[in-house]
Amino acid sequence: MQFIETPSPNFDERTLPVSMIVLHYTGMRTGDEAIARLTDPEAKVSAHYLVAEDGTILRMVDEAKRAWHAGRSHWRGITDINSASIGIEIVNPGHEFGYRPFPDEQVASVIRLVHQIKDRYEITRGNVVGHSDIAPARKQDPGEFFPWGKLARLRLALPRPTKNLADPHWTDGGFMLALERFGYDVTDAQAAVVAFQRRFRPELIDGIIDAECRAILLALLLPKPQGDD
Repeated sequence: MQFIETPSPNFDERTLPVSMIVLHYTGMRTGDEAIARLTDPEAKVSAHYLVAEDGTILRMVDEAKRAWHAGRSHWRGITDINSASIGIEIVNPGHEFGYRPFPDEQVASVIRLVHQIKDRYEITRGNVVGHSDIAPARKQDPGEFFPWGKLARLRLALPRPTKNLADPHWTDGGFMLALERFGYDVTDAQAAVVAFQRRFRPELIDGIIDAECRAILLALLLPKPQGDD
């Protein structure tokens, strides 16, 4: 793949092997604003890659280094997600500045990039996540417009279960226990439910634990012959 080298000074050393990919939107008015912030030493934020709306990919931090993109976060027992992940920023103004669907050229580049990284580090599909998955109380990105289904069809992310769904009739407390087992930080229960819906049921994000949410989560937790690769 072709990259435009755009080094950021904001990185340090990893303390964990790479086992995750975290997808973000930039959440700024323009891509240039995002690039300026991600390369500003005063901002103390960065990512390994940035994907522009036209599909151009900027490489900002070497994969061997720990970029500063995840902040306070948690996924499947890992709390230093910066050390364990590759961070990809996707240019989009986000919910604050006019959230909109991601252009096809941009999505195609994200897919190629995720595919290469996933193969390189043998990352499981369940560890290709959004910022909102790892920080549900703080973040919404990459948001409900992100085409997770396209990644899932290429086995680059977990698919949304749609077949043979059965409501396990968990109590709300039981649902939260299952959601925590799946990987989410459920300290803020409402935020965790919203993050789960944004990822796996984006057409209705209401924070209500209903039969469909329970059935989707149960299907995600059931053992699958092909595993979680």
